[in-house]
Amino acid sequence: MKELVKKTGHELRGLLDKKEVTSVEVAKAFLGRIEEIDGELNCFLTVTADLALEQAKAADERITSGKAGPLTGIPVGLKDLLVTKGVRTTCASKILENFIPPYDGTAVAKLREAGAIFPGKLNMDEFAMGSSNENSAFGPVKNPWDLTRVPGGSSGGSAASVAACEVPMSLGSDTGGSIREPAAFCGIVGMKPSYGRVSRYGLIAFASSLDQIGPMARDVEDAAILFKAISGFDPRDSTSLNPPAFDLKKALNPDVKGLRIGVPKEYFVEGMDPEVESAVRKAIAQLKEMGAEVKEVSLPHTEYAVAVYYIIATAEASSNLARFDSVRFGMRVDGKDLIDTYRETRAAGFGMEVKRRIMLGTYALSAGYYDAYYRKAQRVRTLIARDFAEAFREVDVICTPVVPSVAFRHGEKIADPLQMYLSDIFTIPLNLAGLPGLSLPCGFTKEGMPIGLQMMAGFLQEETLFRAAYAYEQANDWRRIPALGEVK
Repeated sequence: MKELVKKTGHELRGLLDKKEVTSVEVAKAFLGRIEEIDGELNCFLTVTADLALEQAKAADERITSGKAGPLTGIPVGLKDLLVTKGVRTTCASKILENFIPPYDGTAVAKLREAGAIFPGKLNMDEFAMGSSNENSAFGPVKNPWDLTRVPGGSSGGSAASVAACEVPMSLGSDTGGSIREPAAFCGIVGMKPSYGRVSRYGLIAFASSLDQIGPMARDVEDAAILFKAISGFDPRDSTSLNPPAFDLKKALNPDVKGLRIGVPKEYFVEGMDPEVESAVRKAIAQLKEMGAEVKEVSLPHTEYAVAVYYIIATAEASSNLARFDSVRFGMRVDGKDLIDTYRETRAAGFGMEVKRRIMLGTYALSAGYYDAYYRKAQRVRTLIARDFAEAFREVDVICTPVVPSVAFRHGEKIADPLQMYLSDIFTIPLNLAGLPGLSLPCGFTKEGMPIGLQMMAGFLQEETLFRAAYAYEQANDWRRIPALGEVK
């Protein structure tokens, strides 16, 4: 059973199809792993063992009847901002501590329909606001490679649980890098889709024009399978798109001959970790040896991306989080009148980082400052999107580091929000442009911490993105499973 949890989703699929193992045995193996190590990592906010075993029994019946799909009987962890029918969904916030949704979001419903198993809900930064998972109201997640370091955020529980074999795959969400950064820090694959390709219905909103749900897995093939399962048009999301169906065969093509790869000079900046830069440049050189054409491109407005993001994202957050007023759902602290009840509830329910961002956003939208900040930020966002459009006329994929450093230590940046925000400097521009991106392992530091390579593609070009990532992964062997805390 201990070997079972080291398998990827598609490897488990093979075992299930050959009847060498049952879905119930798979579910019990991963639930046992969660019980064994999660007290150390704190990846899970809610473990749904009964639900997982019930789904596993149904999956076995489906397999016996010959109606199994790629995810039937495969455990998938869910970030705790994905609304899940009958299962506590907290967004890692005290204000939703006891919220039990009456319906499934679309991505969750698609996985349930596909026969996936849900072992539980995964820890995160409160309302997805953070880059280290230290902003959870229920305690931080630890990085399985080095327990003194952060797993990245906000999808830290989704990343660490996959890296530590508590689940073979999971769903995260990416507003400014919240899938790609923790994937890089934990040594797994994480993918952010094009905006509109995966329905946001049932995703508790942080910044609606930026949020996207995406897959996290131990290899590219699993990430592609999970992406295919959750993508597609949804009439309940007004921003949902209806492009041609994702072609898994085209995506998992290990040939990059003729693929044009761009390297933006703005993403190799002074002060970045030299081991990160070296690993990423070696990966790009290897892709060139494999037959890709490599050329320099420019994304000149990159330097403004962090400032633009923290105006637009916080403005949208201040509006989205206004709904948490204790009237319809969530925590309620009674005050002397209605306004006082709002004030007391939100003061007790929200953490410090959420309050900071609500205040920043409210300020940016206030009379007299709207034009100076919010409108100007939207104009610069357009310039950033045009930079990418121009670059993708010349290349098919852009390769960069995911983060300027490897995972940092708990407490190292929490008192300095600006330094924390700068962790996302290489991931935020893609969200502002609405494009797909992916993080995959490309090496380790001398200490043994994983390093991530970011690949980006044009709008709705997910097949090209996965093709480049799959080809690089097949030519290397960076997929490793950490012994808990092996890096000292």
